[in-house]
Amino acid sequence: MSSSNLAITFKKCKQENRPALLTYIVAGDPNKKKSFEILKAVSLHADICEIGVGHNCNTGDGKQIQDSTYRAIKNGIKIKDTFRIVKKFKKTKNAKPCILMGYYNSVIQYGENRFIKKCKQVGVDGLIIVDLPWPENKNFSKKCKRNSINFVQLVSPTTSKYRLKRIIKDSHDMIYYISMLSTTGGKLKVSPKEILKNYQKIKKINKNKNCVIGFGITEKTISNLKFADGLVVGSAICKEISKSSTKRQNPVTNVSNMVKRLKNKII
Repeated sequence: MSSSNLAITFKKCKQENRPALLTYIVAGDPNKKKSFEILKAVSLHADICEIGVGHNCNTGDGKQIQDSTYRAIKNGIKIKDTFRIVKKFKKTKNAKPCILMGYYNSVIQYGENRFIKKCKQVGVDGLIIVDLPWPENKNFSKKCKRNSINFVQLVSPTTSKYRLKRIIKDSHDMIYYISMLSTTGGKLKVSPKEILKNYQKIKKINKNKNCVIGFGITEKTISNLKFADGLVVGSAICKEISKSSTKRQNPVTNVSNMVKRLKNKII
């Protein structure tokens, strides 16, 4: 794979002596039009944008992301709409690399080869398939690589050293480290010091692989983890969208301001 947009972004952030900021929103939340506007506004401050593919069985996600997904599904979001949002987003002036995040059932229903081909067509830079672990993902990962799409491997505090070495070897330009044993949006139960200690074990295996930390990252905790290659904020953003909708405020403005504050804490 030639130097991908993800690899270029991580390199740029390292030159700026800071981690990459990755944001996550669910496509279609609070509705199709607004989710595109949020994505566009967020990309002014975020380095990489993760976009959730609506699914009715979010096994790895906590309440905030489940609520976002429920609103999106209720508003009629389909995979074809998610692809349209990505395609439109990638044509905007400040478009950033984007990663689709979802579950394997959605891929199977769409058709694996057709799904990967469509991702390439609309400009998806990476894929996170939560319930497709190593080594079962090897074939899918190779197909992604052939189409210049980064397949992002997930590792956690309980990943054995044996598996860790092999997952890192098979990974593309980014690895996602799940900071704690929890669903998304859980309160940070592990100290940032402990998270970074575990994180360093991954980096020791291959310091050249970009590794981001996700789960439990908020405005309160983000600055303590800024020694990572990248930091993912998802549930806090989904929560802000929920709060804005309930209070009849503009989620585009509120989320954009939040991401700006997050960025300021790591530069």
